[in-house]
Amino acid sequence: MKTRVSTNIKQLFQLDPDIHFLNHGSFGACPKPVFDVYQEWQRELEKRPVEFLDRKFKSNMQVSREALGAYLNCSGEDLVYFTNPTTAINMLARSLDLNPGDQILTSDHEYGAMDRTWNYICGLSGAEYIHQPIPIPVSTHEDFVDSFWQGVTPRTKIIFISHITSQTALEFPVKEICRRAREQGILTIIDGAHAPGQIKVDLSDIGADFYTGACHKWLCAPKGSAFLYARREHQHRLDPLVVSWGYQAEQPGPSQFIDYHEWQGTRDISAFLTVPSAIQFQEDHQWESVRVQANQLVRQARSALNALSGKPPLSPEDQGWFRQMAAVGLPEVDIAALKSRLYTEYKVEVPVYYWNKRPMLRVSIQGYNNETDVQALLDGIGNLLPEL
Repeated sequence: MKTRVSTNIKQLFQLDPDIHFLNHGSFGACPKPVFDVYQEWQRELEKRPVEFLDRKFKSNMQVSREALGAYLNCSGEDLVYFTNPTTAINMLARSLDLNPGDQILTSDHEYGAMDRTWNYICGLSGAEYIHQPIPIPVSTHEDFVDSFWQGVTPRTKIIFISHITSQTALEFPVKEICRRAREQGILTIIDGAHAPGQIKVDLSDIGADFYTGACHKWLCAPKGSAFLYARREHQHRLDPLVVSWGYQAEQPGPSQFIDYHEWQGTRDISAFLTVPSAIQFQEDHQWESVRVQANQLVRQARSALNALSGKPPLSPEDQGWFRQMAAVGLPEVDIAALKSRLYTEYKVEVPVYYWNKRPMLRVSIQGYNNETDVQALLDGIGNLLPEL
């Protein structure tokens, strides 16, 4: 199943044309041609449910995993689909042999759901979840790694860190962190929820032990499509989150990793099977160029927002710290009122939130956005900040 090609990217998305949608980073948006393929898979499931879920399940999933593996430069046999990165990390965290006193090192820029997951796991195991502060503004990648590495101790067993952060929209130098960790025998788990589709992700080059990413965000696949990558030498450590027919399989496949985690009973796998079409859609529409244009626009938006807020940027302009998302600090403001009025009065959908007790705003720029969307945000911020 292939997507249909068109040149007008904005018209290919299903978003409400009356809304300036600057929040692609939260849940993504699926283009019409890709969504059509998604619905074709769903109709195929309903037309022949037994054939789809019994006789064709493994072959269809293999095709999709191989396409994703080629996109990420890894073997499809080292990938398993999950509905979202949070679910993948929950499986992974529950499988690791953590003991009292063991430490999981992270930064203070991590996604709240992940912090809650690790806090829960540490409550069960007696391990410690350590947040290494990363001051902003950041400077160079070298300084970042040195600062982060100060949190490593002899008890550090795992490093868990984002590739691109949700709260501060910064791209962290995870390759160097993985390299140092491997030298010291520390496991690395990279949260790449925002990476695939926003940047080139080369898992063989990054060298992480585990890497999870979303396909339904910047890759523009349907909601509920994400993956976990595990280096082959660690796959045997991972217990299934849902024990089903793949555990102690009557007809085991060549990979216990896939047997354990791919089949979870009756569920709609159409979103997973649509990932190759999402990849093809972006190839058909020269998405490298789209990303460059989006980065140019997000740079303009970030600069103008910082000028309006009076706050300094979180990172240098030219060090590769941000791509299609940027977060900016705000003065003390009623963030609930600001978010609500931006939406109701200016038709702008954008996240406004607290991070480390600081009011923040994050803007996402995707191929369907243009200067009009950014100007609506700037108008809203310029008019509302003095009032709130």
